[in-house]
Amino acid sequence: MPRSVNAVASRARRKKILKLVKGQFGRRKNVWTVAKNAYEKGQQYAYRDRRTKKRNFRGLWIQRINAGTRQYGMSYSVFMGKIHENNIELSRKVLADLAMNHPEAFKAIVDAVSE
Repeated sequence: MPRSVNAVASRARRKKILKLVKGQFGRRKNVWTVAKNAYEKGQQYAYRDRRTKKRNFRGLWIQRINAGTRQYGMSYSVFMGKIHENNIELSRKVLADLAMNHPEAFKAIVDAVSE
């Protein structure tokens, strides 16, 4: 009895990966084994960097808040301590946006916590 290999499904699976790596450089775009490895490694990087992005943005927000509070003679750590004492529940993302784009609103928050 002849061996059944289902070439249609195998080819479709390969075409799917080759379509996903379209536009990559060199053999990564057209050689099956290289393309499969490139795709899998790319997915690993994407998974890892979705988490790294969160860390990087938190660091950026902290820097922006720190720069905003320094203008009023206060450090970031003191400011955040007073924010928590006064039960002002604004995220670092929102505080950073206020510090950059709405300095008068940020100054009102700094004044409210420094009293």
